Amino acid sequence: MSASGNRQASHRGGNKDGHAPVYTNDMVLAGRLHPLLVHFPIALILVAGAGELIAMLTGRDAWHVVAIANIRAGACVAVMAAVAGWLFAASGIDSSDALEWHRWLGSGAAVVAAAAAFTSTRNRSRANVWLFRLTLIGAMTIVGLAAHVGAGLVWGADFLHPQ
Repeated sequence: MSASGNRQASHRGGNKDGHAPVYTNDMVLAGRLHPLLVHFPIALILVAGAGELIAMLTGRDAWHVVAIANIRAGACVAVMAAVAGWLFAASGIDSSDALEWHRWLGSGAAVVAAAAAFTSTRNRSRANVWLFRLTLIGAMTIVGLAAHVGAGLVWGADFLHPQ
């Protein structure tokens, strides 16, 4: 045990080179936050899609603002959830094909959500609005796929159809 309590330093090159130590237990803790964090971007990105759909159907700009606020928040938390997920997967849980699919779908979802957030600029040209909508649809699709595979990892593939 080190002087900092129960933290055990895993030195990559040690402190000889002036870098701060990497605490393995802190990395594992950050990874274990993945199940807590992951639900927020799922909800925020889906609400963004619903808000944009309502904006399209009603022509009310307030719903577009709802969509933009939710995709921006969702993209930020999606990146945090993706990083936590990679840390969690690296903490020694069993590797499987489903885990690899979930890792890459989750990473892709975070990237596409960030792209949707970046396309939600104030420039309301027809091309930019459609680019935002397309990236938002892409983010919703990939988030849904990543969530489905993640749920299968946690609950099993036949959770809804028990025998």
